[in-house]
Amino acid sequence: MYATLRLDPASTVSPVRRRTFGGFVEHMGRCVYTGIYEPGHPTADEHGFRRDVLDLVRELGVTVVRYPGGNFVSGYRWEDGVGPREQRPRRLDPAWRTIETNEFGLNEFMAWTRAAGIEPMMAVNLGTRGIQEAMDLLEYANHPGGTTLSDLRVAHGVPEPHGIRMWCLGNEMDGPWQLGHRTAEEYARIAAETARGLRQIDPDLELVACGSSGRVMPTFGAWERTVLEETYDLVDHVSAHAYYQLEGDDQASFLASSADMEAMVREVVAIADEVGARRGSDKRIHVSFDEWNVWYLDRVRAAAPDEWVEAPRLSEDAYTVLDAVVVGSLLITLLRASDRVHAACLAQLVNTISAIRTEPGGPAWRQSIFHPFSLTARHAAGDVLRPDLTAPTLDTAKHGTVPVLDAVATWDADSRRLAVFVVNRDPDEAVIFEVPLVAFGDARLAQATELADDDRFACNTQDEPDRVVPHAHPRAAVTDGALRAELAPASWSMFLVDVA
Repeated sequence: MYATLRLDPASTVSPVRRRTFGGFVEHMGRCVYTGIYEPGHPTADEHGFRRDVLDLVRELGVTVVRYPGGNFVSGYRWEDGVGPREQRPRRLDPAWRTIETNEFGLNEFMAWTRAAGIEPMMAVNLGTRGIQEAMDLLEYANHPGGTTLSDLRVAHGVPEPHGIRMWCLGNEMDGPWQLGHRTAEEYARIAAETARGLRQIDPDLELVACGSSGRVMPTFGAWERTVLEETYDLVDHVSAHAYYQLEGDDQASFLASSADMEAMVREVVAIADEVGARRGSDKRIHVSFDEWNVWYLDRVRAAAPDEWVEAPRLSEDAYTVLDAVVVGSLLITLLRASDRVHAACLAQLVNTISAIRTEPGGPAWRQSIFHPFSLTARHAAGDVLRPDLTAPTLDTAKHGTVPVLDAVATWDADSRRLAVFVVNRDPDEAVIFEVPLVAFGDARLAQATELADDDRFACNTQDEPDRVVPHAHPRAAVTDGALRAELAPASWSMFLVDVA
């Protein structure tokens, strides 16, 4: 099979959005406790943050992190997680059936983001709480001082305001599993009033309204329309969430998962633009794809704890080569939609459905999915180019007929570097891939990287932390004004081309 990707440096989608490379920290499983935070660990700093995890988070290239949930936030009282630790209450967390010690809260999270060099994205509880509690949190977090709540933050040892700019108005409120689950009309109303309250304190915040928690939800589409009709003038983004997993041995459908993500973005954007057009508004609502990953949800239900315990092992999927290829493909799709997807969060960061794994008192290591994310975050720069792909198609049981390749490219005019990211979705056949480079000038191949393996179910473990790693692409070259490569079946590849 042969495929050609034509690119023009003058034909761009948008600048690369650095928030595309976001992550997610929720009080779920061991993401926080023995994940990012473990006092007494050999690498722990004075705050109890694991330095080995901080190093991997920096290497991963995460730019923004959403906190504290997720389902957890819909029953969370933010006041429980501030002030002297010995006075913080222990609570039941019904979302994940665990005991929350509240040893780690808002101020610890903000100190961790500063240590990691990451922008925070804060979610407020619109499940069991509402407008006043969200306004109180904003005042505590962001007001300089001179009021009861801002002075309380100062008394808690944080003299400077946190300056959090991006706020999520609840989480997955369309889901019947969510504490405080609401109809679209009910949620739209409280989201609008909460947005008004927050903007009365700070009109320059960026606010995210809850979109549907999945494209498979029966209310998908209708939910977004109802919510945006009420909140259009008050919010900047609408959220989207999507998780994918291998079902049986249908590798072709799994490798084509990004076709579903692409359709979801297209449909949410169309609804947002329709609402804006009917209002005669020049404003554009963008998408915050603030939960996405491969997640084996059936394993969550099977592993749910029977007893109320602290930080159980939950959703600690050992990700395979195949999972990593799909994650690379999903990130390609998000980049290609950078004109409308202005933020995205890989869920989650450590241990729970994560790119990074740890053992209490022991090592931290990179999961297979770490690698395509890290390399894309590091090398996607400048502008996203509009791809013109000519490729054979692949028939899948779940997503219909899709192009056999998923591809995107970025062009950094300052460094004169072209970065091409491509996935071969075909589980059985290689593809001969060509990118003409005449529009760019004299080019040379600076780096060619491939993630593929004869054992697609290989994964990294504590004993073999580097079983799955990218390697130099064995079949790639720039000759006669074109990049040419043979893409292995079920593979992710990255090509860096320097132009004179």
